[in-house]
Amino acid sequence: MSSGKIIVVALVVAIAGAAGYWAGGQAKVGVGETASADAAAAPGGKKLLYYRNPMGLPDTSPTPKKDSMGMDYIAVYEGEDDAGGTEVKISTAKVQKLGVRVEAASLRELSRPIRAAGRVEVDERRLHTISSKFEGWIEQLHVNSTGQPVGRGQALFEAYSPELVSAQREYQVAAQGLVALKDASPEAQASMRRIAEAALTRLRNWDISAEQIERLAGGGEARRTLTFRAPASGIVLEKRAIAGMRFMPGEMLYQIADISSIWVLADVFERDIGTLKVGQKVNVAITAYPDKVFAGKIAYIYPTLNAVTRTVPIRVELPNPGGLLKPAMYAAVEVGAGNTAKVVAVPLAAVIDSGTRQTVLVQKEEGRFEPREVKLGLRGDDYVEVKEGVKEGEQVVVAANFLIDSESNLKAALGGMQEKPAVSHHAVGILDSIEPDGSVMVTHEPVPSLQWPKMTMEFVPANAALVARLKPGAAIHFEFVERKPGEWVITKLEAH
Repeated sequence: MSSGKIIVVALVVAIAGAAGYWAGGQAKVGVGETASADAAAAPGGKKLLYYRNPMGLPDTSPTPKKDSMGMDYIAVYEGEDDAGGTEVKISTAKVQKLGVRVEAASLRELSRPIRAAGRVEVDERRLHTISSKFEGWIEQLHVNSTGQPVGRGQALFEAYSPELVSAQREYQVAAQGLVALKDASPEAQASMRRIAEAALTRLRNWDISAEQIERLAGGGEARRTLTFRAPASGIVLEKRAIAGMRFMPGEMLYQIADISSIWVLADVFERDIGTLKVGQKVNVAITAYPDKVFAGKIAYIYPTLNAVTRTVPIRVELPNPGGLLKPAMYAAVEVGAGNTAKVVAVPLAAVIDSGTRQTVLVQKEEGRFEPREVKLGLRGDDYVEVKEGVKEGEQVVVAANFLIDSESNLKAALGGMQEKPAVSHHAVGILDSIEPDGSVMVTHEPVPSLQWPKMTMEFVPANAALVARLKPGAAIHFEFVERKPGEWVITKLEAH
């Protein structure tokens, strides 16, 4: 090779080396710039750790990706992966997409009117039955129709009885004998007096009026009939007396009710009875008078419970001037129950009630929510008292809380998945039944990851939507995790 060619080759090698050195430097600069950009994109300069499944499933990725529904995986930065408990973090965009709304717990006076169906009844203490204490016949009726108003002492009917006539004559003879024996011996006078007193007692026991007795004692003639009079003012609820009929002792002939004051009996549900007490004011509405409200008070709370309707009757006493309220009318009863003292309260929509516990979601900061178990007190129409779990001023979720709670439950079920990515297990089987409490019974094939044989057992769906479209008997493929010892939660389920 000539010296000229050697110089050309050396020059090409030198140029290529310089180009490689420059390109390598530019590559290093690009990498540094990319790293700087990533660091700048992280909030507060935190280090990006990984991307997690947006639905809380046990799947992470070192690079951005989408799940099967097209939702972006959520970036997790240093210091965010160790949030304890079931605290949920949701991006601002997702909060807006879910329609999350919050409201502050505040001090309120809670009151909730208790409403119950009722009926108008006659005051049992103002009900009177007219019957005879001797056998006889009705000769004449003065009150001859049901519903007829009567006054106290008004004549109802005339009754004839041979026993009545005999008793009057016996007393009349005894009274005349006392007059005739006024000069006789004390023994004779005492004997006749005893006979007269016995006859008088008999007449009084038969409800003979004092006026008739005085007339007999004065020498008047015994009356053939006895007049029965109304013991109180009211209306005739029932009339069995018929002119000419024979009656027996104790047989009911009239029933009279004083309806100047009536009862309203209302059936209050068992859950509300503890808030009621005697003396509380009550408003009663009657369908027949839509423009009127009748005011009364609770007079009595009955000590018995209807086991079929789970209600307890209460008695309301109402004045009834003019007789507007008729027995057997339907009534709508409203009792104002509540507490005048202010208590910490949250909207009813904020409470997630599982049946065994009540939970609310508290917003600790923007996009960060914490589920808390609460102890509830008095319930109003729109708000409920919180005795424990939430303080005044804390923001609670009142809309989309079920969606956030679902993600919170998933997080609890999948707690530790970052350190133990193999907690998820796969199985196939048959969906045997969906229980009322939301759990499901599944007969599954052997599960190699747990060394389980084929068997039937209970699982808890992480969300009710997982089984909403399935019916018992369906073949399924599902993923599940152990939320706590002995509790297995299905996180993914599809028809097999």
